[in-house]
Amino acid sequence: MNSIVLVIISAIVLILAYRVYGAFIAAKVLVVDETREVPSKIHEDGHDYVPTNKWVLMGHHFAAIAGAGPLIGPVLAAQYGYLPGTLWILIGGIFAGAVHDMVLLFASVRHDGQSIAEIARTDLGTRMGFVTSIAVLFILIIAMAGLGLPVVSSLFNSPWGTFTVGFTIPVAILIGLYLKFLRPGKIGEATVIGMALIVVGVVLGPTIQHTALAPYLTFNAKQLSLILAIYGFCAAALPVWLLLLPRDYLSTYMKLGVIGALAVGIIIVRPAIQMPAITQFIHGGGPVVPGKVFPFIFITIACGALSGFHALVSSGTTPKLIASEKDILPIGFGAMLLESFVAITALIAATCLPTADYFAINSAPAVFAKLHMIPKELPMLSQMVGENLAGRPGGSVSLAVGMSYVFYKIPGLESLMSYWYHFCIMFEALFILTTIDAGTRIGRYLLQDLCGKFHKPFENKDSVFNMIFFSAIISLSWGYLLYTGNVSTIWPLFGTANQMLAVIAFAVGTTVILKKGKHKYALITAIPMVLMAVITLDAALQNIFGNYLPQGKMLLAIMSLILVILVVIILVESIRVWVKDFDIFKQSHDETV
Repeated sequence: MNSIVLVIISAIVLILAYRVYGAFIAAKVLVVDETREVPSKIHEDGHDYVPTNKWVLMGHHFAAIAGAGPLIGPVLAAQYGYLPGTLWILIGGIFAGAVHDMVLLFASVRHDGQSIAEIARTDLGTRMGFVTSIAVLFILIIAMAGLGLPVVSSLFNSPWGTFTVGFTIPVAILIGLYLKFLRPGKIGEATVIGMALIVVGVVLGPTIQHTALAPYLTFNAKQLSLILAIYGFCAAALPVWLLLLPRDYLSTYMKLGVIGALAVGIIIVRPAIQMPAITQFIHGGGPVVPGKVFPFIFITIACGALSGFHALVSSGTTPKLIASEKDILPIGFGAMLLESFVAITALIAATCLPTADYFAINSAPAVFAKLHMIPKELPMLSQMVGENLAGRPGGSVSLAVGMSYVFYKIPGLESLMSYWYHFCIMFEALFILTTIDAGTRIGRYLLQDLCGKFHKPFENKDSVFNMIFFSAIISLSWGYLLYTGNVSTIWPLFGTANQMLAVIAFAVGTTVILKKGKHKYALITAIPMVLMAVITLDAALQNIFGNYLPQGKMLLAIMSLILVILVVIILVESIRVWVKDFDIFKQSHDETV
């Protein structure tokens, strides 16, 4: 398969989907109204509700949703061949992920910027709101810990990566202050200054590891887990304009710049996709992903195709910042399709490596030995990078190798293989970290809404105590899981939990469409809801009875079972409300006739 053909076809398909399907949903199904007042203007407080420039908000939203999924998921799913992942990214991204994100964003904007749990409470009843709150919080804490794992893996014992990623924090604060007090509204010049400073951080990164500062920027996994939790707390408690918003949107430019460079590099180098379209592991038994291609391809590739975590952003920070309903299409639908393109480029970067090399990197040495494969270019690549690349499972290393493999083959850049590799590792951490800050802030909103039902003072959004208290609880919750866990205990549960949240979001989105009286369009959310419910419940049960219980992992089995029960309750309750709504609609229609 020619990589250029795949890049061009994917770009054309995604652009057409935005222009046709996205525009249709915005105009005919949701009927967005740019003259309608939005929550950011109604409740403007300078802290959480802030009318924001479309492109700045696009940067924040994309940075918040584009976590580990579009980078790591497609790389891991390459075990099945390049074709299953490509199909799921394009089809799932258009008809599931983008619809999911835009409908939830619209619903939250129309519900005064409320969270998915509060929308469920309003449209499905108090009991459903409570169950949804518990389910979403439970899933969010697991997801945040899961998303933190690749960051810890990428920055572990890496003073270069730690410095460059950490450098973006004071830069973001500086730009936030610049736009708030020094040059309000001067987005263009602030962006230029911010990007220039980030480039300085990138350039200085390699030199840091050879200075006296290196030991102070070298952390182990436990230390990084604590640092991440502290950063999440700060991002959730501080005003949104000071840290989270400027850091996310500046990071987005770097992310898109690197992905754009990778796409150009693919066009220049024209690397052949060496992974077969379909491998023998579609039937299970693969060394990278457990289980058969169905249902595990849909669990492994989340962000980039469909991710329930996006519902938290679409009903979290973004609806409180959006300045006009006309921005719902580019931000809700468009950002998701951009993420799908990122996932395609990540898949290409991994599959352009020799097949044996891919499996050698992503398998433990003992497991790889049983595959009877011989690495082709891996010894040479390890020597050029300066690290042993074999036996580094998890996806992040093979993606970095694949990206640097493309870059170093560009004429004149052959000697920079080590630089490209470490730069790509840093880039992955930066990509994922923006999800940590937004997710923690969203968790603060959700927990505060839930606790406010039992203690009225907790409902006060302006209370400094509430901001600090709930930010601390959320940060401690996922930080503890990250500190005490590892890939084998967190990541399997994260995959199913994330897609179960998507099922819940589709149920809420379908209800919103029905409440608008758009019954004939409800299938755009109901069909993906049913498909993902079947797929995700199947995967969860396979994990429980085929993985967790045989290995004695009772805690993971119990947590998975709780997720299954919560999702089933939500689906049953949603269907009950829909049937009642249809009866009322039919009765009203009959009386009209």
